[in-house]
Order: sequence, then C-alpha cells, then structure tokens
Amino acid sequence: MTQFDVCVRGAGVVGRTLALLLARERLRVGLLAPDTTRATAADVRAYALNGASRALLESLRAWPDEADATAVLAMRVHGDAGGAVTFSAAAERVPALAWIVDVPALEARLTEAVRFQPLIERVDDVDGAALTVVCEGRASSTRHEFGVDFEVTPYPQRAIATRLRCEQPHRQTAYQWFDDNEVLALLPLGGPHGDTVAAVWSVASERAAPLLALSDDEFAERIGQASRQALGRLTLTSARADWPLQLARANRWVGQHAGTSWALAGDAAHTVHPLSGQGLNLGLADAAALARALQRRDYWRSAGDLRVLRGYERARKQELLQMSLLTDGLQQLFSLNAGPWKTLRNWGMNGFEHSGPFKHWAARQAMGAAAGRGAARAGRRGGRNAARYPDR
Repeated sequence: MTQFDVCVRGAGVVGRTLALLLARERLRVGLLAPDTTRATAADVRAYALNGASRALLESLRAWPDEADATAVLAMRVHGDAGGAVTFSAAAERVPALAWIVDVPALEARLTEAVRFQPLIERVDDVDGAALTVVCEGRASSTRHEFGVDFEVTPYPQRAIATRLRCEQPHRQTAYQWFDDNEVLALLPLGGPHGDTVAAVWSVASERAAPLLALSDDEFAERIGQASRQALGRLTLTSARADWPLQLARANRWVGQHAGTSWALAGDAAHTVHPLSGQGLNLGLADAAALARALQRRDYWRSAGDLRVLRGYERARKQELLQMSLLTDGLQQLFSLNAGPWKTLRNWGMNGFEHSGPFKHWAARQAMGAAAGRGAARAGRRGGRNAARYPDR
C-alpha cells in the first residue's frame, strides 16, 4: 500500500481544500471518501463566503466563475419590531461584503483541482499515515471511533433550504428577517444581473413538516409573506431540503489513536447556527490553520507531532468560541418573545445601525479581513511553491 504523510477522511469542501493545501506543501495525501457514483438529489445549498475564504480558494485555483459566485454589494437585516441594520460594500470600501457560492459549482472546481494534483490519491483505505484528519461532517463516524465527545446543544429549529426565482432582480443584495423566533435569509445567485436566490429558513421544529408538505406554489407564497414581498412574486425552482439545527463542539480536536495522530476540521469539530453565514468560513479557516501549522513545523517533526497539532487546536478553539458566543447569543436573544425583550433587541439593532466605528469594525470582522490577509499571504507562498514544484 502506498505510504502517505496525511490521510484526509471526507472529500467535502473542507476535506478537498485541506488536501490541496497539504499537497502544496509537498505532503503526500490519501483522500478517503464514500462512493458517490449512486444517484443523489440535486444540492440546493449555497454558502456565504468571506474574503478570507475567497483568497484561500483562489490560491488553489478553485474559485468558481462569476455566475456561480455572486458578489454581495449590500445586506439588509430586519428585526421583528422595526429594527433594521444595513451594510454596503461601498461604505466599507471593499469589492463585496461576501460572495454567495453555488455548492455544486465549488465542489466541481475542487474536484478538478484534486484531479490535477499528483500528490493526492483517492483511496479506500490508508495504513501508516502519520496524521489522519477527520473532515466527515457533523455525523462523523471516525470521530466516534476515536472516542471524542461531541457536545451538542440542539436548537428548537430546523433549517429549510431551497432556490427561488424572483419577480424583481436581487441587485446583489442579501436579505435577512428575524421574526417570532425564526430567521429567513434570501441570498443572491446568478451573478450581477441574476433574478434567483437561495433561501435558508430556520423555522420552529414543529412548523417544518407542515411547511414541507405544502405545494411549491404555497411554499413560495409563505416565503413571500415572510420576506414582506421584498423581491416581488417568488417561484420555486428546486426541491426543498431540511435538517435540524444545533450548536456543537468536539471536546478534543487532536489526539492519538492506535499509535497514530488525528485532528478534526470543519463540521466534524464544530457546528454553529446558520444565521451568521459563517459555518463554511470557519471550516475553511480550520484547513488553512492546520496546513499553516504543518508548513511551519520544525523539519524534524512529523506531520503527526502532537505539539504542532495542539497549537492548531488552541488557535481554532479560540476563534470558534468567539463566533459561537455571537451566533448563540443572537439566536437566544431573538427567541425571547416577551414585549420588553422585543423592544430592547430592536432598539439595539437601530442603535447598532448608527454606531459608526463599531459597526464598521463588526463588518470587517464578518468579512474576515484579518484572516483574509493571512490567506492572501498563504496564496502567494503557494504560488512560489507552484513555480518550484509545478503540480498542474
């Protein structure tokens, strides 16, 4: 069996990104993934990716075309009693607040990049790798096999995702409504002149089944009502998918099992509420941080050196804690429906809208400004490596 430096379990977006980053550092990678030859339902998901994620994927030549990565030039967030917050790329002096990326298009670009990388091999099993990285998602079986506790706090909500065509063009604006303990997001798709959106509707768990049982026209009408007809009449253009929402974190992100080292990344290590749109950004930041830690290790340390891996764990747990506090705090705040709480949170939204420097700082954090500079440096380093070691 071929000897690998690293085994990556899971070939989703985070797993393939990590494999490409490690191969760029001249590590041999065995990529384990389930058989995908069987027919599956069309993927209706779309991700909001920040500048750090874009810089990282561009450095791997895996960023989708403009039609599949729509720049968000404005965002409008509405409370449930008159509160409102708006953001604009022009005000922040950036090309975009985020990019709404079509999942199948992104996965296709990553698959192509992996195919042209000779240091990555798709395999059914790996024996003897110094490090195994688990990127299997939140239902990871390998994480359980390694004896890692996954601390889950379920939310009383389910997310429903679908695609819709709008009567009015979206004009590269993302929308979000908080209303009666539910959150609806409409995310622009199809490029600058598109008229389609990806919807993610976080609804009370008991409401999910009745909504899913509605006809396409009835369901589109319900979303139209929840969105205050902001984009006119809506028409469903895809199937609907749903899943339970949770806040979760593994108690350990690195360790040893059966004589070899392991690490967790992406949803195998953590999940947050989708209201922040930061789930995949956190996972890609995991991949970048782990690759950076391995690249900076002393030459005599193996890829499975626990001292190196614990540095990765400390750094990522700290960022996750900050994001978890933010998203969980917002979810808890908008779940309180008593009159005083509703008044207070909407007053707070309006105060934040006029907070000047604090609003600007918060916007830059959400855009991943600091991380984006690190990813850009990683991209430049990757470019130099590619010149020395042409992989494609």
